[in-house]
Amino acid sequence: MTTRLPYRTHARGLLLLGLPLVGGHLAQMAIGLTDAAMIGRYGVAELAGLTLATTAFAVIFLFGSGFAWAVTPMIAQYDAEGNHTMIRRATRMSLWLSIGVFLLAMPLMWFSAPALEALGQAPQVARDAQTYLRVAGFGLLPALGVMVFKSYLGALEHTRMVFWITVLAALANALANYMLIFGNFGAPELGIRGAAVASLVSHGVSFAGCALYARVQLPQYPLWQRFWRPDVELLRDVFSLGLPIGLTTLAEVGLFGASAILIGLFGPVPLAAHGIGLQITAATFMIHLGLANAATIRAGQARGRRDAVFLRRDARTVFALSIAAVVVTVALFLLVPEALVGIFLSPDDPQREAILAIGVALLMVAAAFQLVDALQVVALGLLRGLQDTRGPMIIAAVSYWGLGLPAGWLLGLHGGFGTVGVWFGLTIGLGAAAVLLLLRFWRRALPALDAQQAARSLALGGIPA
Repeated sequence: MTTRLPYRTHARGLLLLGLPLVGGHLAQMAIGLTDAAMIGRYGVAELAGLTLATTAFAVIFLFGSGFAWAVTPMIAQYDAEGNHTMIRRATRMSLWLSIGVFLLAMPLMWFSAPALEALGQAPQVARDAQTYLRVAGFGLLPALGVMVFKSYLGALEHTRMVFWITVLAALANALANYMLIFGNFGAPELGIRGAAVASLVSHGVSFAGCALYARVQLPQYPLWQRFWRPDVELLRDVFSLGLPIGLTTLAEVGLFGASAILIGLFGPVPLAAHGIGLQITAATFMIHLGLANAATIRAGQARGRRDAVFLRRDARTVFALSIAAVVVTVALFLLVPEALVGIFLSPDDPQREAILAIGVALLMVAAAFQLVDALQVVALGLLRGLQDTRGPMIIAAVSYWGLGLPAGWLLGLHGGFGTVGVWFGLTIGLGAAAVLLLLRFWRRALPALDAQQAARSLALGGIPA
C-alpha cells in the first residue's frame, strides 16, 4: 500500500499526535521542578538529599522505561495490521518486565545510603536520600506502569488524555508537597519524607487515571484478563527491543551526569550556571521529544502497512517541524539570554552576575546544541518506529562516550574553555550521533522498508512503487 498525502496533512497528523505529548513532557518536568522548589524552601540540606535521591531514581526509572517505550512501535504496527491480540499480549509483557525492574531495584533503593556514602557522598545527605527512596521507591512500580500505558495509549493515538492525566498528577504532586513537606492543612510536617509521599501520590494518580481510561475507552483490549499467564514469545520480543532503548537512554543520561561532574571541578558558580542552562534547554528539548514520539508511532504504522512512501514524506515533515522549532528557540537564546537565565536567579544574589555571565555564554553554545539534539532525537524516534534499536544503541554509546565526553574533558579542562568547553563537547557528541543516526535512517532503514513495499506489491500482482 502506497500513501501519497500532501505534506500539510502529514504535518497536521504529526502535530495532533505530538503536541499533547509535548505538553505531557512539560507537565512531567513541572513535577520535578515543584519538588526541588518546595524542598529548597524547607532546607538546603534536604534539597541536597532530594537531588541525590531523584537522580538515583531517575537512572533506574529511565532504564526500566525502555521496556515501556518498546511497545510504542510494536503496538503501532499491530494496530496498522489489525492484529488486536498482539496489542494486548505485547502490553501485558511490558507490564511484566516493569514489575521485574521494580522487584530488582527496590532493594537497591531501600539500602541506598551505604552505596551513596561509598561514592563519596556526605553521610547525612546519603541518609536523607535513603529516607526519600524508601518511600518514593514504591512509586517506581506505578511510574513504570504509567510509562507502559502512555506508550500503549499513544500508539493507539489517545495522546490528549495522556496530557490531561499528567497535568492532574502534577497538580496532585504540588498539593501533596505543600501539605506534607510543611505540615499545611492539618497534615503532619514530614520534610523530605513528605516529598517522597507526594511523589508516590503523583505516580499513583497517574497510573489510576491511565488504567481507568484504558479500561473505559478501549474495552476491546482486556489487559488484565488472565494477566498472570506468561507469554514467553512476546516477553522475549519486548525485552530484546526494550533493553537497547533503556541502555541508549542511560548512555545519554550518563553523558549529562558526567558533564556535571566535570563542571563541578570548576566550582559552584559554573555548576549552577550549567544547571540553569540544562533546565532551559531541557524545556525546549521537550518539543523535539514529543515530535520524536509522534514519529515513532507513525513510523510503526507505516511499517505495519509496508508503506515507505508515507514514511519518507512523514520523516521530511517531522524534521521540518523540528527545525522550525529550533529556529524559534535559537532566536530566543541569542536575543534574550539574560532574561532566560535571570528567571532562575534572585535579584539580590551576590553571585548573580557571575552565574549570569556563564549562563549567557552557554546559551550561545546551545544555539548549535539545539539543532543537533533535535535531529538526533527525531532520527532516533523514527528508527525506533521501525524497531531498529541495537544499532542506535551502539551509535549513542560511541558518540556520547567515545567522542562527546572526551571532547568536553579536553576542551574544558585542558583547552582553557572551562564550562563552555564541556558544552562544546556535548555538542560534538550529540552532533556525531545526529549524523550517524540520520545516515542509518535514510541509507539503511528506509531503503529496507522500500524493499519490503516492493516485494509486497509484487506478491499482490502489482507494480512496485
